Amino acid sequence: MLNLKYERIDELPRDQLIELCEMFAKNWLALDGLWFQSIEKKRGMDEAVEHDVNAWARFTETEARRIKAFLGLPVQAGLDGLRRALAFRLYAPLNRHEAVLDGNTLTYCVKTCRVQDARARKGMAFHPCKPVGLVEYTNFARVIDCRIQTECVSCYPDITDGENRCVWRFTLNESGGRQ
Repeated sequence: MLNLKYERIDELPRDQLIELCEMFAKNWLALDGLWFQSIEKKRGMDEAVEHDVNAWARFTETEARRIKAFLGLPVQAGLDGLRRALAFRLYAPLNRHEAVLDGNTLTYCVKTCRVQDARARKGMAFHPCKPVGLVEYTNFARVIDCRIQTECVSCYPDITDGENRCVWRFTLNESGGRQ
């Protein structure tokens, strides 16, 4: 709980700044879900997903550029740069996730998903997030390093891994990519 003696964000101690960041992430995710559900209710799931893909295509590039600058990552940050950047995404504090770097491959597993969990609690169908995730993770990885290729291993509605909400594989193609 916030101590009312503080009147500005820059006066907050570290633990309360972390709490505030988590609250901001929850607020942002709530807005993301509410606009999606508004389109879903009025126009149906297909159109809502279409708009979601379009929004994430642009947002994720902006997010990746800002995180990359914040972390001081080089132009070609490689898979370790991507691993670090994924931990700083806006929703990172809200979902349990694991990133495993093994040679030329980074496997990113989302263990819990606040979006799918909320939809389940509300009795709603799961969000068919694979098309959104393909754009989101591909664009994010490409901004971090244009040589990184993205593959969906498991994501609703194509779940192949029952232990995780979704799984993404990133491979560094050292001979390719665009600048």
